[in-house]
Amino acid sequence: MNGPIYVITDPAAPLPVAGQVLAAARGGAALVQIRDKHAPDAELAALVRKLLPQVAALGARLIVNDRIEVALATGAHGLHVGQGDGDPVAIRRRMPPGTILGLSIETEAQAARIPPGVDYIGAGPVRATVSKSDHAAPIGFHGLARIAARAGLPCYAIGGLGAGDAGALREAGAIGMAVVAAVVRAPDPERATRALLQEWSRL
Repeated sequence: MNGPIYVITDPAAPLPVAGQVLAAARGGAALVQIRDKHAPDAELAALVRKLLPQVAALGARLIVNDRIEVALATGAHGLHVGQGDGDPVAIRRRMPPGTILGLSIETEAQAARIPPGVDYIGAGPVRATVSKSDHAAPIGFHGLARIAARAGLPCYAIGGLGAGDAGALREAGAIGMAVVAAVVRAPDPERATRALLQEWSRL
């Protein structure tokens, strides 16, 4: 992880997913995650293969959500899994050296038992969000601070975040913010990404 802004795509956003990915990378996102719960593996893999060299050339890393087979087949920079997406230890064994493995953490109990091999956590949701209808109960900034302290790993906060949140997130112990709507549903996603990065950089 080499920066504070982590953008996650939304196939329902106005801009096509490929455009979301490239706009975020051009705006300075360190990580861009392709998240699509419904696209077939073959379709998702084709998109990842197309985008990987472009994202890398822009200095960002492309992460695949949940689909380990897609991540492995395409040589994606990393994989992000949730609590119900399999055993992170077994998943890490299948991943090539140097690839990134992220894990969603929703509670302090989960933060206390993170398995070896995980590189970062996505902690949240900090606030309720419309981007993920089945999210857990919001943890707030105090809950984020407790999870970040317990986890002992780089922590990206997620859930209803956007402009104006960087200071509170850093104070809570997060190294950055993972955002969906604040970027991919913005009128200009590249500019929105850059503004979040500038806000974080001013701290």
